[in-house]
Amino acid sequence: MTPSTPSMLGVLKLFIIPVGGGIPAGVMLAQAKGLTWPLTAGIYLVSDLLLAIVFEPILRMLAMLFGKIPFLARFNAAFKVAMARSTAQFSGTGAGPFALVMIAFGVDPMTGRASALAAGHGFIAGWAFAIAGDMLYFAVIAITTLRLNRYIRDPDTTMLIVLGIMFMAPILVRSIRRARQPA
Repeated sequence: MTPSTPSMLGVLKLFIIPVGGGIPAGVMLAQAKGLTWPLTAGIYLVSDLLLAIVFEPILRMLAMLFGKIPFLARFNAAFKVAMARSTAQFSGTGAGPFALVMIAFGVDPMTGRASALAAGHGFIAGWAFAIAGDMLYFAVIAITTLRLNRYIRDPDTTMLIVLGIMFMAPILVRSIRRARQPA
């Protein structure tokens, strides 16, 4: 069965959803429509490229405003300090490529790109780091969704379980980290 343009557009629409539910739903729809794994990953990459095109002007406008409004300039300086502190565990003293990829993986590509801009990376490198992290996240969620559905055999239940894990895992990780930190 050859993939149809409406099938691919339907999957793309689900991937464009800004909240995490688009990945499991898009992966399940792609599988139901007979789209191959490389094609599905390519569609997800297109959604990231569209995000870059839409989000970059907004990010640049915010960066310009942060320099002109005193309150926002202070916030920007505090953000840069916090980013340097939080990414030091990944790459030493600053936001290097690995740290930026991990920010995009752990949060979202827009935060990854904002962090890359704050670290001084331009459009191409900044989005490359952000998209690399998001593609890794996509791979983890897509593989989890497909493997879990082999056992459950109900796409709706599979998506709900994966969504639950996506929302609960960060909360669980944060609580474990807090419990391990010395008082």
